[in-house]
Amino acid sequence: MTEAREADHPRPHPARTILYMIVSFFFRSLQFVLIVTGIAVGVSTAVIWIGFPILLATTSFVRWSGDRERGWAGRMLRVPLPPVERRTVEGQTLLRRWATRLSDPTTWRDLAYLMAAFPLACAEVAIALASIVLLPMAIWVTPWLGWLHGELALALLGPDRTKRLEQKAERLQASRARGVDAAEAERRRIERDLHDGAQQRLVAVAMSLGRAKSKFDHDPDSVRELIDEAHADAKLAVSELRDLARGIYPAVLGDRGLDAALSAQAAKSPIPVDVRVDVEPRPPAAVETTAYFIVGETLTNIAKHSGASEAGVKVWRTDDHVVVEITDNGHGGAEVRPGGGLAGLADRAATIDGVITVVSPMGGPTVIRADLPCQW
Repeated sequence: MTEAREADHPRPHPARTILYMIVSFFFRSLQFVLIVTGIAVGVSTAVIWIGFPILLATTSFVRWSGDRERGWAGRMLRVPLPPVERRTVEGQTLLRRWATRLSDPTTWRDLAYLMAAFPLACAEVAIALASIVLLPMAIWVTPWLGWLHGELALALLGPDRTKRLEQKAERLQASRARGVDAAEAERRRIERDLHDGAQQRLVAVAMSLGRAKSKFDHDPDSVRELIDEAHADAKLAVSELRDLARGIYPAVLGDRGLDAALSAQAAKSPIPVDVRVDVEPRPPAAVETTAYFIVGETLTNIAKHSGASEAGVKVWRTDDHVVVEITDNGHGGAEVRPGGGLAGLADRAATIDGVITVVSPMGGPTVIRADLPCQW
């Protein structure tokens, strides 16, 4: 799976969630006992100095456990939890190193998560064991609880607010750069199509009319042929200009919306395409245009490269996003490569801060999903 998303994690798979809840219970029990015991013994014996090494070891254990939880929750609950940046302690004395760790906010956030996770684990393990027997609970309840646990992990173990703002600024900067590149590539394509298509036709029209003008008085039969030729070239030029304008912004999209525009695209596909669109209220024009071209380019790639016999397009709207999902039953193996077609789709989506997700195992099926925000 290739995914370019760092927030709004999806709901985890039921089986992975059940396994996560059962296994985590034993780890959380051990962590809770060791941390509470270490703090209690360390504080009570601090007056005779024995407690300081115990508290130091407990602090190190909290941070180590927090790092393990980031990796464990990230893999099992599909939560984007990158390693956190901690304050450096290189070259410091033992007590100074401990003081630095205690003053690091990530240490206290790790501790808050570990203390909250134990009582949650007691409830989650019971629900997970019940889900093994009760299939409806496993399908609907357990993934939802796993998603909530992932939100808690993201809030306490994820980057702090400053770091999240920095990451968002970096993503927006990269998105803007890709948007500029995509606009420049589109401009060059329009120039090339004009130069190689309509411009050549209009030059031919001008030459034919010039020759007809020179023969107007002494060879009327040739003039008629030249005017017919110029008329045919003019009609071709108009047709090419119309196609070029449709490629910039299709008229049916502006007049009738995504449902009609995507249905028209599907009708031109050489393979059957099932189209389902539900985007009321109508999204902004930039979102509609982006969705239209993502679907069009994806269907073209499916017809050329996937070996699929059928495809599906599903578009729906949440509160603040339009989600575009294109599937096919081809041989799979698609991935986002620099300079490739899917990378171009990702760049087009990035112009409005959208995200492309590609799931395409070898042997298929392939699912390409675009999450396009309606506000940016």
